[in-house]
Amino acid sequence: MKRMILAALAVIWALPLWAVEMGDDGLHKPGWYKETFKDLREDFADAESEGKRLLLIVEQRGCIYCRDMHENTFTDPRVKEHLEETYFPVQINLHGDTELIDTDGEALSEKAAARKWNVMFTPTMIFMPPELDESKPAVAQAVAVMPGAFAAGTTFDMMTWVAEERYLDQSEEDFQRYHARKIRERNDGSTD
Repeated sequence: MKRMILAALAVIWALPLWAVEMGDDGLHKPGWYKETFKDLREDFADAESEGKRLLLIVEQRGCIYCRDMHENTFTDPRVKEHLEETYFPVQINLHGDTELIDTDGEALSEKAAARKWNVMFTPTMIFMPPELDESKPAVAQAVAVMPGAFAAGTTFDMMTWVAEERYLDQSEEDFQRYHARKIRERNDGSTD
């Protein structure tokens, strides 16, 4: 009997604690996403008032790569901390009909915005600059765009690279070199 109880508890503990609630639109809805009216100028101002960077994350219903990011990457404590403390993440539906106001003031649906921004992969993370140029659409002023699903280490390094504004001078160390260095440091045990 005791073994059966322990086996049952093991099964319960093995259940995915990282399972993320799904919305009516079929997209993941973790608590760190910001619920906004998708006016990106307002979202930028709200992010700035919180001392954070605006981050747009484009997803779509049924995206296995989005699921992987939500279950395996965004749950990594380092990545999750960035999502909650450093960034102001706003979800964009690749095929959504919700109206969005782009940073250049154009009103269009989420899916039209994704086409305008040339987003072809989900998830795609669009990292906005610390100062907004209201004459340009979001993707034209993004400091980095990360198309596709990546493991926690790569995502953490990209989020850190952007947060530290390393994109401003890439003559010595662009993201690929930065990421390779961080991997070596983690493998050597010289950093987290």
